[in-house]
Amino acid sequence: MPRDATKTAPKDGEDAQLSRIQQRNRGLILNAALDVFSQHGFRGATLDQIADGAGLSKPNILYYFDGKEDIHVTLLNQLMDRWLAPLREIDKDGAPLEELMRYVHRKLEMSQTYPRESRLFANEILQGAPRIAPHLEADLRPLVDASAAMIEGWIAEGKLAPVDARHLIFSIWATTQHYADFEVQVKVLTGDADVHERAKAHLDALFRRLLTPLVPAINEGCGREAV
Repeated sequence: MPRDATKTAPKDGEDAQLSRIQQRNRGLILNAALDVFSQHGFRGATLDQIADGAGLSKPNILYYFDGKEDIHVTLLNQLMDRWLAPLREIDKDGAPLEELMRYVHRKLEMSQTYPRESRLFANEILQGAPRIAPHLEADLRPLVDASAAMIEGWIAEGKLAPVDARHLIFSIWATTQHYADFEVQVKVLTGDADVHERAKAHLDALFRRLLTPLVPAINEGCGREAV
């Protein structure tokens, strides 16, 4: 006699509901861990702190992750894709100065929107990148190589003032991420609710002056100065 499926099969939506609960709990854990790691670094963070922040028990944390390092690596892996996206989005066929200024603005915007992620990354690098070193070699280095070559090509065409392309990228990172990594200091020293708007105007002027060619390039075939 065939088995009565109605007695053994899960109710409609039961598996999906379980998946939603798991996703919610993982999200709670990762969000709490981001707070803890960005404040205390990997070494200073504890599973108890993460559990308290997530509102879950420590055994519950260990149901979803193997331990503190597993959570940290998961956050770093998620961060790398988001962090590198603006550099990947620079259009080699666009107007060079405007493409680079768009990148500066996007990085500053990210420092405002994702300050915890910026501090998480900075803490990892300060510790010697023990958990993210493979990503630096496999993902970041080829992207920076390609971006530097693109910038050098624009410089050779006279579309940008001569600069060291790699150190230009480093300078953009330093000046934009400062507002996340040193957020407390910035707030104390400026007392400015619109600090990111003022920073945007300052960095725009700074990098435009640095990168604008002294003699603008001439657009091929049109006889006009490039904008």
